[in-house]
Amino acid sequence: MSVYVAAAARGRGAGKALLEALVKESEAHGIWTLQAGIFPENVASITLHESCGFRKIGVRHRLGRLGNVWRDVMLLERRSSVVGV
Repeated sequence: MSVYVAAAARGRGAGKALLEALVKESEAHGIWTLQAGIFPENVASITLHESCGFRKIGVRHRLGRLGNVWRDVMLLERRSSVVGV
């Protein structure tokens, strides 16, 4: 899953509100696990996801190309504490 916030709106809580709503809706629909792939240098996004219960799983090295540069992607996941209990 991905959440994107316009540069002008960053740092105002929009990302957290969107991510919390996504978590709530996913649990309401019986989804147990959410996964996110984030560029490792995007510390703000990783921190946001961790604040919503995501944990780092690992790094997928050279997963894709952006222009002519191979990019690593950090994999994070969140397991529901209410679905499947």
